[in-house]
Amino acid sequence: MKIKNVKPVTLSLLLGLSLSGCTYVSLSEAGSRVNQSSLEAVSECTLVGDVSSQTKDKVLLDRNNGKVKQELIVLARNRAAELGATDLVQTGSVEGGSASFKAYRCD
Repeated sequence: MKIKNVKPVTLSLLLGLSLSGCTYVSLSEAGSRVNQSSLEAVSECTLVGDVSSQTKDKVLLDRNNGKVKQELIVLARNRAAELGATDLVQTGSVEGGSASFKAYRCD
């Protein structure tokens, strides 16, 4: 198949699909040990820091909000693990591909 014979719309769609795969993030081994919790669950725990995460919410087109939120949580869990946290609480809503969290250590 020659590229010059491909319609621009088809080429744009293929390019968009290939770029959307570049935004995938993976949970680290340490991040997998960080629990997503509620404020009530961490009331007896020690705050170790604030965590924010960012990912692309648009790659040519708006991305699925659920996928964006999951990527933000994975990024935050990975970062919380680096701080020595065991639990993570989201402190606000997802806006523009960003979210804020608080990281806690529960012994």
